[in-house]
Amino acid sequence: MMRRQWRIVIVGAVVAGVGLMWPVSGQTPKTPNPVLVLETAKGLIEVELLRGDAPKSVDYIVALVQKNFYRGFRFHRVERMLVQVGDPNSRDVSKKAWWGRSGGPSIGVAEISRRLIHVRGTVGLAHSGNPQFANSQFYIMKDASPSLNGKFTIIGRVRAGMPVVDTLQVGDILKQATIK
Repeated sequence: MMRRQWRIVIVGAVVAGVGLMWPVSGQTPKTPNPVLVLETAKGLIEVELLRGDAPKSVDYIVALVQKNFYRGFRFHRVERMLVQVGDPNSRDVSKKAWWGRSGGPSIGVAEISRRLIHVRGTVGLAHSGNPQFANSQFYIMKDASPSLNGKFTIIGRVRAGMPVVDTLQVGDILKQATIK
């Protein structure tokens, strides 16, 4: 009798578990946000990309990552508040005077959220004055900066690796960027 009861419990658990995996009719399962993994010479940084807040911007960055666009770039801007990467010129040390002045094509849209703010670990898209002209360059905040709120598209937040961000210096290499 005891064996039969265990079988019923196990079969019930399996059926219940399978039921939890299938969405209720008419619902779609929630897709998790993509995670951008930055492999630097000093360690890994993991960034949760916020597709729901900036879908076109996140898709643009993901597409660049999938083309290995960021491989070998250098962090071209490091300040007390932030670090920045994403200029193709930064692969060439002889062009150091030009680092930070170029990038991929403009995204063409400013997806600025009023609910997202610039705190430690925020990842946003750099631009030279108009957020619609943001391109491949992005920054990671080392400190909060409320003065940037409402002026830049926020695409993510660091979920692991802030100690690595804190140690980055101008010229440090981004070995590889991947999406998981």
